[in-house]
Amino acid sequence: MKSDDDGSEFDEATGEMPVVSSTDSRVTITGADIAADVADDTVVIDPTTLLPHWTDAPTGQVPIVVAREAADSSDPWSAIPAPAWREGEADWVAHEDQFDTSILASEQREDTARPWEFTLPEDAVAEEEVLFEAPRPEPDRIQRTRRSISSNPLAGRAVRQTNDRNFSRATLTGVLLAAVVSVVFLWGAKPVAVMVLLVLGLAGAEAYAGFRAAGAHPASVLGIVAILTLGVAVYNKGLPAVGAVSVLLVIFGFIWYLNAGRSVDVLDGLGATIFVYVWIGIIGSYALLFVAPRSFVDGHGLSYLFGAMLLTVANDSGAFIIGRQFGKRPLNKLLSPNKTVEGAAAGTVVTLIVGALLLPIMSVWTRKAGLEAAVALSIVVPLGDLFESMVKRTIGVKDLGRLLPGHGGILDRIDGLLFALPVMYYLCHVLKLG
Repeated sequence: MKSDDDGSEFDEATGEMPVVSSTDSRVTITGADIAADVADDTVVIDPTTLLPHWTDAPTGQVPIVVAREAADSSDPWSAIPAPAWREGEADWVAHEDQFDTSILASEQREDTARPWEFTLPEDAVAEEEVLFEAPRPEPDRIQRTRRSISSNPLAGRAVRQTNDRNFSRATLTGVLLAAVVSVVFLWGAKPVAVMVLLVLGLAGAEAYAGFRAAGAHPASVLGIVAILTLGVAVYNKGLPAVGAVSVLLVIFGFIWYLNAGRSVDVLDGLGATIFVYVWIGIIGSYALLFVAPRSFVDGHGLSYLFGAMLLTVANDSGAFIIGRQFGKRPLNKLLSPNKTVEGAAAGTVVTLIVGALLLPIMSVWTRKAGLEAAVALSIVVPLGDLFESMVKRTIGVKDLGRLLPGHGGILDRIDGLLFALPVMYYLCHVLKLG
């Protein structure tokens, strides 16, 4: 027998408590039912309702919340089920259906979605983005300084008319130019290099002036310095110098426009600067590769450069003279209405004649090489002429210069040669000339 706190004794052998008088003092739990049978004013405690002793082994029972009785509508607390022990498998089966998992699903729920994933309506998502997204300030855009362009960018632009040219004056100018160039070539490689640099510098100045006339703001001085610097670097170091000078031009171009006013379209100006540099500086520097001491042995590069110039002049002259007299069908009506298919065909014929008859007179040229070069240049020289026409029509000028009477500017005379120079340079390496 063991003595309890209230003085009663508990029989460990039978697990029963002695009968206690109901008049004895004890702890009362309000609202709880007494788990005992009441008879004759005595309380009998049911030992099965007692909690296990703390020293006993665990029973493995798991408490669950189950509603065993209907809720009393008069008592709001009765709607909350009391905790209870799981007494059998039926307790789980009977109460699992009380939780409806469909409340976690949306109307447009996909089968692959998980219960904890939700899809908000589009209007709710949009409202949330508006609430939490920080407002962005509108950027201040600088107005373009270039003249406004209509739906047709070539509408109203200048068109060169044939009758504006004085044929005799143009012929005289061409003869004088040919004589001066021939004398310079007789002097040697260095005078030719100086002449090429002078021509490229003047051509670059004309191109930048044309862009400024159209309303752009190219860095003209910086671009001309870059063209001349590139020519000297290519003459001394070869083509690897192109990358270094080009990078420097971009860096200094950024510095040039760093403090530009709001009235200057920086992208337009820097783009025009780099465009002219590539068109005249990089492509024109191939002329200096021909005369560079390390490019061709025994100075044969001078002969190849002179041959390229001779074939270009032959193509331009044949196309101009024959096209002026007999040309009917425009080669490209939008870019250059005065250049005709008949003129282009005549220029090709004249170029082939010069390549087969005149070029072999020079020691390094053969008839086969002359014809191959003539065919190649007959294709690219008209393209170079059309390219310059496209530039002039786009910026809206008739001629980019007036230095040469009857011809326009320097760039108007070397437009086809610019395209011929790289083709001739690589053709010489393919044909194993030099």
